Amino acid sequence: MAKRKLNRRQRWRIEKIQAEKRDRANRRTDQQEILVADDLGDEQHGFITAHFGQQVEVENADGPNGENRKTRRCHFRATLEQLVVGDKVIWQPPKSEGLGVVVAIEPRDTVLKRPDLYGNLKPVAANVEQMLVVFAPLPTPSSALLDRYLVAAELSNIPATLVLNKADLIDETLRPFVDELSDMYRRLGYPVLEVCAHQSEGLAPLHEALIGKTSVFVGQSGVGKSSLVNGVLPEADLQVGELSSNSGLGQHTTVTARLVHLPTGGQLIDSPGIREFGLWHIGEDDLLHGYRELSELAGHCKFRNCSHRNEPGCALINAAENGDIDEERLSNFYQIADTLDEEGRERYSS
Repeated sequence: MAKRKLNRRQRWRIEKIQAEKRDRANRRTDQQEILVADDLGDEQHGFITAHFGQQVEVENADGPNGENRKTRRCHFRATLEQLVVGDKVIWQPPKSEGLGVVVAIEPRDTVLKRPDLYGNLKPVAANVEQMLVVFAPLPTPSSALLDRYLVAAELSNIPATLVLNKADLIDETLRPFVDELSDMYRRLGYPVLEVCAHQSEGLAPLHEALIGKTSVFVGQSGVGKSSLVNGVLPEADLQVGELSSNSGLGQHTTVTARLVHLPTGGQLIDSPGIREFGLWHIGEDDLLHGYRELSELAGHCKFRNCSHRNEPGCALINAAENGDIDEERLSNFYQIADTLDEEGRERYSS
């Protein structure tokens, strides 16, 4: 069934009702905080390891090797901005049984955001040090889709690594295509790892890449993100989905965003699957800056207002013709840029 299209007044009415509900909930939360204040312990440092709607799971600042690590369910102050997994916070544990309270959020080093249905950017993970962009031979990888994730990483100042999962499925027919795709990104400085979630020896490159970092997996459904988490941390025991027999695409399995600790000392944030990373909220200039090789060339065009389409002396077109940059990446840039306005219209009309 098609989504009902709402006019501007209907959308305003819905948002007004939602705002009133949030205000009532905030007032109730403020009253609850006054009642429980005497039952809370001293303020201490911690970080968010899971989010459950109106509650979060907070882990205390652990001791050496994490032997004093403990978690506690907590409410959070209504005045705080939206909390996400990975946030460093100040919180108060309960003196006995019950829930703690998050009272403050510390500055974020990085934040990964996605647009919601109303066009507002919402954080989905904080203090991420590495984005692992997962793809696989099946579903058939698309460089345009991979570029979307890499653009998001560049604009968020999060280093990205490409992870080719299900490497055991690469046969003689697929190998030339996979190698050509991987080499294109390696030339740009993006590491590309070939792994297999179902073979312990096939995960060695991934284990090494995860050491000592807070990482997040992104990628379309069906590429094996949950399988990789289970491979590097079997006790996580995340639900794994199968490819849809009808579409060939993956089915979402991860429900709650969660941070898990790795034996190597790093952390892994596993968040709900993303079929396609929406970039409609950005403009073409931002998109250009998300392509690291194109961004470097953009200031060298003959004309300051060059659209990078047909103008003579365009540095991007010249570089592609001379083989200095990959034509496929430039074509992907055009393809994504031409759909930004269309994606925005679809969001606002749905």
